[in-house]
Amino acid sequence: MQANVLDWLEQSSQRFGDRIAICDEWEEMTYRQYHDKAVGLAKAIIDSGLGNREPIVVYLEKSVKALAAFMGIACAGDFYSPIDIGMPKQRVEKILEVLRPRAVITSKELRREFEKFNYKCNYILYEEAAPLASDEEVQKRKQKIIDTDLLYVLFTSGSTGTPKGVSITHRGVADCIDWFMDTFHISPDDRFGNQAPFYFDASVPDIYLSMASGAALYLIPQEFFAQPVRLLKYLKQNQINTIIWVPSALIVVSRLKAFKNVDLSSVLKRVLFCGEVMPNKQLNIWRHYLPDALYANLYGPTEAIYACTYYIIDRDFSDDEPLPIGFAMKNTDIMVLDEADHLVNGPGRMGELCVRGTGISAGYYNNPEKTKEMFVQNPLNHVYEEKIYRTGDLVKYNEYGELVYVSRKDFQIKHLGHRIELGEIETAVSSLPGVTRCCCLYDEKHARICLILDRDMPKEELRQQLETMIPDYMLPGKVIYMKDMPLNANGKIDRVKLKEYL
Repeated sequence: MQANVLDWLEQSSQRFGDRIAICDEWEEMTYRQYHDKAVGLAKAIIDSGLGNREPIVVYLEKSVKALAAFMGIACAGDFYSPIDIGMPKQRVEKILEVLRPRAVITSKELRREFEKFNYKCNYILYEEAAPLASDEEVQKRKQKIIDTDLLYVLFTSGSTGTPKGVSITHRGVADCIDWFMDTFHISPDDRFGNQAPFYFDASVPDIYLSMASGAALYLIPQEFFAQPVRLLKYLKQNQINTIIWVPSALIVVSRLKAFKNVDLSSVLKRVLFCGEVMPNKQLNIWRHYLPDALYANLYGPTEAIYACTYYIIDRDFSDDEPLPIGFAMKNTDIMVLDEADHLVNGPGRMGELCVRGTGISAGYYNNPEKTKEMFVQNPLNHVYEEKIYRTGDLVKYNEYGELVYVSRKDFQIKHLGHRIELGEIETAVSSLPGVTRCCCLYDEKHARICLILDRDMPKEELRQQLETMIPDYMLPGKVIYMKDMPLNANGKIDRVKLKEYL
């Protein structure tokens, strides 16, 4: 019985000790070094006086060091939450307010940056934690971990302006990774090319699939995703055969015709994607140049540990067809419910996709109200307590019995691979001087966030003010000034009317 994900790291360090586990642009780490550094960090956490099941922040650049820190926290029986070093100060402070961590793992250099957040906690400096092959206190902590303990908390956008901390257990990750291993036949000889930042759940399969299988994980430098030929050369040079990217990263490659410069036909064998809609027009370019690769469309919110449905692409699609999100993953049940909470069956009818199973989140950290709103009793089960997660995504079945994503039910959107609450952007804009009313909408056609506000200000000035409060991927792509906002009968901004201006 597997009680925690650390079994994978221990087994891989024993079986593949001298093989590369992780490689970034500065260093590489073998599986033995990965394990020993994690144990050393866990010892430092315990020596600092922290108990188990405590939240610990990791404030490091995306690197080998960050992953070792994650595992060190897990070895100590605690759970990690990554904070990006480029994240706006105001957002970091909101995350710290929700999480209330007692410790942060960072470097000597970055400690000075973290101190600017004026948050009091223990500092554990990465470079000061000596690697350890084993430690009695760490072993005792590991033995106390049970599969319902938290492994990590990732923060997504919040409608009130406060980010939501999605809480994920060891059991949920183990269930998800076991499915990936079986479905895609992952082996120690595979090489993964990581694209997603660690604060984004799209990185979870990369981290744990490589660790569980003994495969190598390459952290691709972020700037390469703006230089597609250089990106493909990196994949070829490092013989990376498996990528799990957001569609926007794949689209950069296909739009700029990088395949004409680099032949990956003998290298890349799995192309998996999740996080947003993948246009078939761009997918067909990939399939043209790499016809022998396996392609899979994965769907799922952060609250369902990255994915809950999948579709292995097994037929041709025209450019204007929707790509199915497919079928439920093993040990996961997908329920499509109409407005009366009746089960939707058969093609054509639309309903909300709801998830049931081991893989759903334990809820939103330190936010019981939002947890109760989104994680609800299964309306089809009236005899015992059973929680399901309401995704807010509208789906339908096609003629093949496959699920197809249609749209969002509320104001949450998917943009550049991120789930974003438009209300969080509105909260930030509303805080600016001279703004009385504002409204954010998503332009599906042009894949951009549109902001309508009642203060006329230069777009660059607006951007400069907002980038201190929200991440770059949440900044509006189009801004419209409107002195008098249209209102509906309830005195609220008429969003339907405003859509005419997009």
